[in-house]
Amino acid sequence: MTDGDDGLLESTVSPYQEVLDALSSLITKRSRGDKSNKRVLFDVLFDYLKMLDLDEPISKMKIIHVAGTKGKGSTCTFTESILRNCGFRTGLFTSPHLIDVRERFRLDGVEICEEKFLAYFWWCWDRLKEKTDEDVPMPTFFHFIALLAFKIFAAEQVDVVILEVGLGGRLDATNVVQEPIVCGITSLGYDHMEILGHTLGEIAGEKAGIFKRGVPAFTVPQPEEAMCVLEAKASQLDVPLQVIPPMDASLLNGLKLGLEGEHQYLNAGLAIALCSTWLQRTSHLEINYLEQTSSLPEQFIKGLTTASLQGRAQIVPDRCINIESPGDLVFYLDGAHSPESMEICARWFSLAIKEDDQQPTLNYQPQDDVGSSRELVQKDYHGTSRKNTTQILLFNCMSVRDPHLLLPHLMNTCASHGVHFKQALFVPNISVYNRVGSHALPLTDLQVDLSWQLTLQRLWESLIHGGDAKNIDTREEGKDDTEKSVISCENSTVFPSLPLAIKWLRDSVRQNQSVRFQVLVTGSLHLVGDVLRLVKK
Repeated sequence: MTDGDDGLLESTVSPYQEVLDALSSLITKRSRGDKSNKRVLFDVLFDYLKMLDLDEPISKMKIIHVAGTKGKGSTCTFTESILRNCGFRTGLFTSPHLIDVRERFRLDGVEICEEKFLAYFWWCWDRLKEKTDEDVPMPTFFHFIALLAFKIFAAEQVDVVILEVGLGGRLDATNVVQEPIVCGITSLGYDHMEILGHTLGEIAGEKAGIFKRGVPAFTVPQPEEAMCVLEAKASQLDVPLQVIPPMDASLLNGLKLGLEGEHQYLNAGLAIALCSTWLQRTSHLEINYLEQTSSLPEQFIKGLTTASLQGRAQIVPDRCINIESPGDLVFYLDGAHSPESMEICARWFSLAIKEDDQQPTLNYQPQDDVGSSRELVQKDYHGTSRKNTTQILLFNCMSVRDPHLLLPHLMNTCASHGVHFKQALFVPNISVYNRVGSHALPLTDLQVDLSWQLTLQRLWESLIHGGDAKNIDTREEGKDDTEKSVISCENSTVFPSLPLAIKWLRDSVRQNQSVRFQVLVTGSLHLVGDVLRLVKK
């Protein structure tokens, strides 16, 4: 290859890809469960703030800080939507992203544009590269993006910053904030126990680490063990802590919350309390609303009913099959990955497919081009409504999760609603944890380790056979080299890659013209993001 060719190759890497490569270099090789030096890493954040001259800008920000096990993203989304509809310029920082890292940084409800992202990224990167050394090395991935969020929101001069804790609370990068306006703790449960502790009390203690002296905090009804810890921490810091009940649906004047599922009324109630307190404490009393009485301000109703969040109770018809019949393969996406959220997800899926089978207007919510998608589905409804439906599960979870808690919750809750999966498909994620973006990842990797997916498959077959997994017949199949690692059982299949699983689904739809396939995608937000990336291409 000549030098000229080399130069040509180099020039094909876009400026945005350069940023993703730089970000990827910050992802540490340590596992998430590694507790070593967590406190040291957290303390170093304050050095980074000085390097980036962010101390003063952060002290002036009017911040809402939210921690919790379940519902953080939804609560932050409702909160942002309410305050944006009240006329404020909003900055929202959430995690993880599903398709593009820019989703984590939202200005006025929209992910930051590429041009601004590149400018702020290199501003932070260049200063940190110049000022860090062996004693204070470059920050880790999540620490860097939290710092970047503060830089973006300071430079964009937002009126309110809504921060979703990444993991835990006490030692999370977002907890460099010393004086938030108000704090919220969403529902607590067992998750990330390898890091946060093995009891609800320990987990609650980590989440309550975001409480700041005298700053009001709100939570939702919690298990007693967790509530006792939250109350004790609040008492130590003179934090006025209030428990907020689920929002009364009648306050929406006949409209529905923008996010699907009964549990969202809990998150909406918390968001209302956070917004009301923020308005009161920042002296915006013209839209003040503190007690849920008989009505909500119009801006609150609009915020709650128009909020949207990718990958949570999201319904997307596959447009790649046949543009005339998009209802033949529909993906129901929910990033549930704890036992409690798995139960909620199963309940949502069971009710959603029944609604979809009965109603002429199907509740499809692709985040882009919503109107045309709905139109296509409505146009074809009369053709698809008479078809038989088949439910398929597309599943993966991280190996730090306990599938013995997740899969039975999912299966049993669906069964209690009369929903039984014809097949469960187990796949590795496309996203790898040491890369940001999937530009260079092959669609299939025949060397991929499927031992975890085979474990999930054995558990699934065991659950279906009433606990007896000894005599499960597994067979390798595949018509060509790319499909040689497809491992099938009676009720489940392991695919070596997600694209192969999607191909199998599309082929099945083409071969079964009289059947509508309803596919529940759950267990991992990474998997949900991967599916969205493939289906929306």
